[in-house]
Amino acid sequence: MSKKILLIITGSVAAYKAIELARILQKKSFIVTCILTKAAQEFITQLQVSSVMQNKVYTDLFLDEDGAKMTHIRLSRDNDLIIVAPTSADFIAKMANGIADDLASTVILAADKKIMIAPAMNEKMWEKTATQNNLAKLAKADVSIISPISDVLACGELGVGKMREPAEISQKIEDFFINQNKLRGKKILITGGGTREMIDPVRFIGNDSSGKQAIALAKVLQEMGASVTLIAANINENIPLKNENIIRVKTADEMFSATKNELSNHQVFIGCAAVADYKIKNPSDKKIKKENTQNITLELEKNIDILDFVGHSSNRPALVIGFAAESENLVKNAQEKMRKKNCDFIIANDIESGAIFGASESRACLITKNSTQNLEKISKEALAYIVANAIVDGLRHC
Repeated sequence: MSKKILLIITGSVAAYKAIELARILQKKSFIVTCILTKAAQEFITQLQVSSVMQNKVYTDLFLDEDGAKMTHIRLSRDNDLIIVAPTSADFIAKMANGIADDLASTVILAADKKIMIAPAMNEKMWEKTATQNNLAKLAKADVSIISPISDVLACGELGVGKMREPAEISQKIEDFFINQNKLRGKKILITGGGTREMIDPVRFIGNDSSGKQAIALAKVLQEMGASVTLIAANINENIPLKNENIIRVKTADEMFSATKNELSNHQVFIGCAAVADYKIKNPSDKKIKKENTQNITLELEKNIDILDFVGHSSNRPALVIGFAAESENLVKNAQEKMRKKNCDFIIANDIESGAIFGASESRACLITKNSTQNLEKISKEALAYIVANAIVDGLRHC
């Protein structure tokens, strides 16, 4: 049976692209119904949309020509997925704060189905704290955000804010239905971010890991139906999980303790964090004053190797996956790490002289006991999908 999609078009210059999106989706045999907001009608007309639609185009909250049920409830129930494209900053604010003052926003509030949004706006609007806070709220509510790209915008300025192309959005929708429920009922534990080892109450030894790869993994695995817990070390990025599924830590010891406590409850462990190999042996409990000494000697001691502990644990999960950030001999070093830590497979990343940290892409290899797949330069989201599908295959053979 063909899947049903509700397409909500909001007020943006990119609204015309939604017509092409509807056309592509219908060619792929999706059944598409459309809501056109009042603001969207300032950019495209109802006639333009209805000319390509096989179903009715809705505009009014209080006009229910079909009878039987209230329109906003029926539309929120009758469809398998809701996609808002383009999504204006105003509509994002409505969604995040539960405002329901028209048909589109009321449908969103009443929805019991998966929601995706494809934002489009000026760069400054996108970057504003209010918009980013609203996006964080939506991410935690399991709304999938198809982030805009950087380009010359309709206003003539260059920056992030251009809506993704219809073909790409269509592919995201197709991927959602393909991947849906692949990992339903599976519990996955991820470590992410970079640990900090304290020198004194205000100074630490750390690294530049942003946690973006762990976040991408959490997002994709959750979309595939898995129950995901993320042990997050000093991550400032928005994490698309409920608060109860996020364990915040700072140091390697705290991450190790959290991992031990959670391990037996999960079928899969992904060690994605950049965990410090060493910590300060005797950190000062007071701030070290530079006036008191000319030089400081720090004595370091090894941290517990979390991945090694998990790989050899008596309650080892069915799958243990590691990450290896290397500056040389990428494949050889990763293979050795996989063997020593008793991992099922490992993702090797070239640190590219530090460029990998905070970046949206990485140069990676997927290494198993029997093969090496060179992924070249790949986005962290695309890598997350590859890892997720490797997990699906791995659990099938456990």
